[in-house]
Amino acid sequence: MSTKYIFITGGVVSSLGKGIVSASLASILESRGLNITMLKLDPYINVDPGTMSPFQHGEVFVTNDGAETDLDLGHYERFIHSKLGKKNNFTAGRVYENVIERERRGEYLGDTVQIIPHITNEIKRLTQVGGQGADVALVEIGGTVGDIESLPFMEAIRQMGFELGRDNVLFIHLTLLPYIKVAGELKTKPTQHSVKELRGIGIQPDILICRSEYQLPDAERAKIALFTNVPQDSVFTSLDVDTIYKVPRALHEQGLDDVVVKKLSLNCKLTDLSDWDNVVEKLQHPKSSVDIAMVGKYMDLTESYKSLSEALIHASIHTQTKVNIHYFDSEEIEKNGTDCLSEMGAILVPGGFGNRGVEGKIATVKFARENNVPYLGICLGMQVAVIEYARNMANMTDANSTEFNGSTPYPVIDLITKWQDMDGHKKTRNKDSDFGGTMRLGGQECVLVEGTNSQEIYIKSVITERHRHRYEVNNSLIKQLETAGLIVSGRSIDGTLVEMVEIKNHPWLVACQFHPEFTSNPRDGHPLFESFIKAANKAHDLILS
Repeated sequence: MSTKYIFITGGVVSSLGKGIVSASLASILESRGLNITMLKLDPYINVDPGTMSPFQHGEVFVTNDGAETDLDLGHYERFIHSKLGKKNNFTAGRVYENVIERERRGEYLGDTVQIIPHITNEIKRLTQVGGQGADVALVEIGGTVGDIESLPFMEAIRQMGFELGRDNVLFIHLTLLPYIKVAGELKTKPTQHSVKELRGIGIQPDILICRSEYQLPDAERAKIALFTNVPQDSVFTSLDVDTIYKVPRALHEQGLDDVVVKKLSLNCKLTDLSDWDNVVEKLQHPKSSVDIAMVGKYMDLTESYKSLSEALIHASIHTQTKVNIHYFDSEEIEKNGTDCLSEMGAILVPGGFGNRGVEGKIATVKFARENNVPYLGICLGMQVAVIEYARNMANMTDANSTEFNGSTPYPVIDLITKWQDMDGHKKTRNKDSDFGGTMRLGGQECVLVEGTNSQEIYIKSVITERHRHRYEVNNSLIKQLETAGLIVSGRSIDGTLVEMVEIKNHPWLVACQFHPEFTSNPRDGHPLFESFIKAANKAHDLILS
């Protein structure tokens, strides 16, 4: 059958959880035997979020084919089995760029290029390319109804509803039901106004999902239905829950997927959410507890490390360990020292860019190494581990990365200028290259050294993990580091780039250049994070004893 589309919009306020609701519905439909894909359409003008500050945008998620995308794609991949890519996330910037390039080539035959039809046609084209081959494509529209920048996207999906027919297109609108404590009431007026705004654009929602702290009384449900022209049995609530992995079950128990299946005339089997029930069961019944220090520079906005914190939760599920994540600002450690880490069972230093707080991260690695605290370094976390080892164990005084000190006498980390991508194509860049989309990106194979801790963790010799970085370990100084005891436990498939390192005579110190958090999910977990949490468990027992 041809692809059917579910468009999810949001109203009243941002951050209502459209991504989680979309991913949860997708997981329910997938459990019913349907082939599902998901798209995120972002109205901002950036071509992709790769150059945006984590403080503004949160995490940049990287797909296997090397796209820098919105963090919602991370939620999508954690909830469904399909692997997403470049076609699953596009922005207004990408749409306008495509249209302008065509105009410059003369493809519009002298037409005046306008929002309608040229921009809206390109949005529709990209949406249908992303949905191709799936039974159902769930398409989340970023932003809030009423935002001026989202209007072309709203018009495009309105047109798709008209052109493809209402048996093939479904509109879901997510709104807020605020609770006024003094009055003791849930207020429906913001939802009414949001739907009125949506209908003014020409879109009548088929389903409403109302985010709330409290259950929606039948009287208020009937009121919402009357004033929004949405059937009462199509008005649902999305209640606050203590873990996002309860959302699929909560939506299914209200009958959301049955309404979707009926409205789209889908032929599918009954829902089976046993996988999610198992995830929640293990998450809520841990057998032990550990304290993990995450040391970075974006600690005021933990959304910057969303995939990483979720990967630790996944590891907690598969090791039945309650993981307590403690966020430490590396700048504070730089100023005040590492005493704050003394009660932590393990330490993780994530990726990042720029030199702010780097010396605090280097001091953190030294603390972990000298005190036998399990340490996991990811991307920059590996690079600072190499810098620390070079300075303190390999007699490379003032060793550094050229990202932080271009005149360091020992540039153990340097700009990567040549590499091979996942398709075998050779890539090059230099210090003057554009920032956007020029890093080593996406899934790449890594060969693990037999007999190392890294190889034992993965239980295989070749792995594929995703990358996002510009700097690498300097090959010309590796021999000196290895002589001092640093173990290079993983290299790129062509043998030219260092992918993983560890050290001798330490309970658990492993660092990787790639981002394993991008391939972790709650149902399968990830071997590297599970091994890290098991090591933290042992260390925690030693601290207690």
